[in-house]
Amino acid sequence: MPALLCVPITVESLDQALADAATARSLGADLVEFRIDGLFSGHANPATPGDSDETRPILKLVAQSPLPCIVTCRLASEGGQYDGDETDRVSLYERLGTATGPNEHPPRFLDFELAAFSRSANIRQKINLATDHPARRRELAPSLILSAHDFDSRPADLSRRVLAMHAEPASQITKIAFRARSLRDNLELFELLREAPKPMIALAMGEFGLMSRVLAGKFGAFLTFAALKRATATAPGQPTVSELLGTYRFRSISSTTRVYGVIGSPVSHSLSPLIHNAAFEAAGFDAVYLPLPIPPATSGNPDDTYLLFKATLGALVDDPSLDFHGASVTLPHKENLVRFATERSWTIDPAALAIGAANTLVIERSAGAVTSARVLNTDSGAAIAPIVEAIGPLAGVEVGVVGAGGVARAVVYGLMTAGARVTVYNRDLARAQRLAADLSQALTHHRAGSSGGVVSAASLDTLPAAAAQVFINCTPVGMKGGPDPVGSPIPVLAISNSGNCHTSPLVLDTVYNPIDTPLLTQARQAGWRSIDGVEMFVRQAQVQSQAWTGRLAPGSLFDRVVREALAV
Repeated sequence: MPALLCVPITVESLDQALADAATARSLGADLVEFRIDGLFSGHANPATPGDSDETRPILKLVAQSPLPCIVTCRLASEGGQYDGDETDRVSLYERLGTATGPNEHPPRFLDFELAAFSRSANIRQKINLATDHPARRRELAPSLILSAHDFDSRPADLSRRVLAMHAEPASQITKIAFRARSLRDNLELFELLREAPKPMIALAMGEFGLMSRVLAGKFGAFLTFAALKRATATAPGQPTVSELLGTYRFRSISSTTRVYGVIGSPVSHSLSPLIHNAAFEAAGFDAVYLPLPIPPATSGNPDDTYLLFKATLGALVDDPSLDFHGASVTLPHKENLVRFATERSWTIDPAALAIGAANTLVIERSAGAVTSARVLNTDSGAAIAPIVEAIGPLAGVEVGVVGAGGVARAVVYGLMTAGARVTVYNRDLARAQRLAADLSQALTHHRAGSSGGVVSAASLDTLPAAAAQVFINCTPVGMKGGPDPVGSPIPVLAISNSGNCHTSPLVLDTVYNPIDTPLLTQARQAGWRSIDGVEMFVRQAQVQSQAWTGRLAPGSLFDRVVREALAV
């Protein structure tokens, strides 16, 4: 059975909860979970629970719900709000499970915690009665979801908890949820799902847990949760319904679905999942693309960061059931990808070798095992192509590149192989000189130096007097959330007035968010031609998509998706 999509609703009032449930149905949810622990404080009055002021609206809520529902009154000790008397909570469950009065019916599921269920025989008896009332047909009784949660980390006794829930005859469905420490925790949850003897929900919370939620259907989970909107999420890392059904195409995910993603830190706001999932859908390609965060080491040591990258990527690649077929790789791991590929004797394309960094991993598998793997750098060609389209061949063209980081290395490599004469401007002159020396040596070593391209380094202070036909910003200046958001990395006015530049230079900004950076605004005001960062972003993504799918990527679709997303 395909995994169900459940929307959790924190109940504050009857009307609000019913309206939210109706919205969930309209968006495509299969069921809702009414979280009543903020509404119910106790006082269910075991003698006459149906007369309780708190119980009555909950019974009405269940009866009028437009979708099948789970009712959960979560203990504060497991992330909920209920801290009242346990007798009252159990009595409420008993009343809900045995609802047989006029205009009443029980919820489809009742969620109760393993720890509380195991606390006493009396509790077990009452919960069993609530979920298997002898006066009614079994198919009308709610099913018991026996659950365990840890909002801090992976519980040390995870296996014991799972085995205890599976072993309990009263439990029709088991649920485990904990805060993931890294992406690798998802793989353990997938293994639990594969081996589960009964329907199971297994979710990782937090920034590393999205994979467990999106891939629930791939590994046979009973359901996954998605919020109506981000502000109403009931667990950290919970996606919205629109993200799950729209961006990640949850309904199309099955056991055969290939897994791709963007590796880096941060990646939660990356536009790559939007465009690559749209491309997979357009091509009818059975795959999904996810954010895959691998943060740098807290020590700040690059070797420690590499070890974290190596352990996590190695686990994804080596898992025979995940169907991990590749990834985009961004900061801070582009150089780590080349290092990892070298250790594993994977194929590394000439550009990635010369630059010392790669942004694309392509993996082929057979029966779960890796048959081949290669890494590419698609940034280089993506930066050069729109420039060539704008001004023609670059042989002998003077180009000024601002910045000496990873993006600059890729751009300068592409310019040199195209025959351009490149000057790298950077505040740290020694770093710019290292870049120039490294790429000159690399191109000579790989026999690509015959193109005629050359590179030199200069201090950023000399940029206003630069004479170039093309200027390229390879720094994060102007990027949303980046440094100096109102400034410009290239002093357009000073260059224009220096008398050294061409009549109408061309400027390319590798920053794509926002689309109209301060640099591009100044360039247009000065009469310069301009190319925005979306052009480069889309082109490098096209090459990645084609490498993964073997099909020509829809550039116009990519461009439209990115520009629409950035316009919001």
